[in-house]
Amino acid sequence: MPHHKLAQRVLVVDDDEVFRSRLCRALAQRGWDAKAAADGQEALTVTRDWNPKLALVDLRMPGIHGLDVVEQLRAESPSSTIIVLTGYGSIPTTISAMKRGADYYLSKPADADQILDAFEKLQTPNQVPAETLTSTPTLARVEWEHMQRVIADCGGNISQAARALGIHRRSLQRKLSKYPPRT
Repeated sequence: MPHHKLAQRVLVVDDDEVFRSRLCRALAQRGWDAKAAADGQEALTVTRDWNPKLALVDLRMPGIHGLDVVEQLRAESPSSTIIVLTGYGSIPTTISAMKRGADYYLSKPADADQILDAFEKLQTPNQVPAETLTSTPTLARVEWEHMQRVIADCGGNISQAARALGIHRRSLQRKLSKYPPRT
């Protein structure tokens, strides 16, 4: 990287102070100018004054919900890349975040290398295999997301969700114990 190039700006929005500061430190060690925001309001203030190239947004925060933060960040800074950080159980919420302006999502806990790898892929989509960032998920992924939605609709009750899906409770638990399939 040339010495005269300014470091790219990244905003880390997460209410978990330890995760937030650790991630900012790791990104700074990789040459990024990292700023942290503990909530949505702080994120919007920083964005207005600072215009980050990359924003990492946790969906579950006190105050302004992460979905609203994504939408407002997109309006405030249309050229920013927004990556949502989410738990495995919130795939429907993640899909809502993508519809509201997020460019990509990563499951927590994501590390700096995973985040920067996703960012690079988003910057050069023509060099990425089509299946990596397409909107057409694999059949296994669709099945996994459907199971997550049914479980959410059943209030987290696995037995009720298994009945709704027409499969045995243990089969559902076995499928859920695996990591989510790649898209």
